[in-house]
Amino acid sequence: MTALLRTNLGDTPLLGRGKVRDLYAVDGALLLVATDRISAFDHVLGSGIPDKGKVLTQISLFWFDLLKDVVRNHVITADAGEFPAELRRYRDQLEGRSMLVKRAEMFPVECVARGYLAGSGWKEYRASGKVCGIGLGPDLKDGSRLPEAIFTPATKSQDGAHDENISFRAMEELVGTDEAAELRRLTLEIYRMAAAHAESCGLILADTKFEFGRTAEGIMLADEVLTPDSSRFWDGKAWKPGGAQPSFDKQFVRDYLEEIGWNKQAPAPALPEEVVERTRAKYLEAFRRLTGREMAL
Repeated sequence: MTALLRTNLGDTPLLGRGKVRDLYAVDGALLLVATDRISAFDHVLGSGIPDKGKVLTQISLFWFDLLKDVVRNHVITADAGEFPAELRRYRDQLEGRSMLVKRAEMFPVECVARGYLAGSGWKEYRASGKVCGIGLGPDLKDGSRLPEAIFTPATKSQDGAHDENISFRAMEELVGTDEAAELRRLTLEIYRMAAAHAESCGLILADTKFEFGRTAEGIMLADEVLTPDSSRFWDGKAWKPGGAQPSFDKQFVRDYLEEIGWNKQAPAPALPEEVVERTRAKYLEAFRRLTGREMAL
């Protein structure tokens, strides 16, 4: 198995390369291509996870379809055979891992929903008893379920650094009062629907983040959605508050990097084959559990 770490679409205008996705301009639209790159501790690692980009794209497409009656999304087509003719020669790079999407004016915030206490939310709660200015009850643990899901926006990092949690009032100043209220409503509605689906699959959706944009049609859900890269999925049977939970993401990668004592500075190391294989299997399992079908590779 070979990981696709970098796309090359000839003369197609490249707008940028993120930690995972390469972004191209195509006939007034955008082409999002999910590579097999993997990042940890804000650095792209020296080796990728074969088929990871396909898993992320197919999970996103599953959710976009499931949520289509709740919120519009930016997908025009994910069928490489329907892409403009000039892209068809690159089908080997695009098949199963790319989406042609509408251009949108993106809101400058990450819209985060939390149903459980984990990650930066846990750190903030431990320091202040609050998350993004929202007071929570006493005696919560790492991994505790919250009485109800909360909306905790964050600023978008433009330079690869950590996103920063902000208050809802600060979000209102960034995007406007009405827009902030609508993004909060959509985020929590999507979270509740997705969490219920995950629960039916034996999974816990601990938290997730969304990106929204605006077009002439209105607000749209964009980028990726409810993937193991943008969400914490836990095994419902293994959930036990009081520490880190077994998750369906790059847990094996982070554990390995901690074990070898990497200083979390560039250059990032490559991964041993065992870690690559176990991480790939976890992504594929997430797809199978969420969609009820095997990944077509």
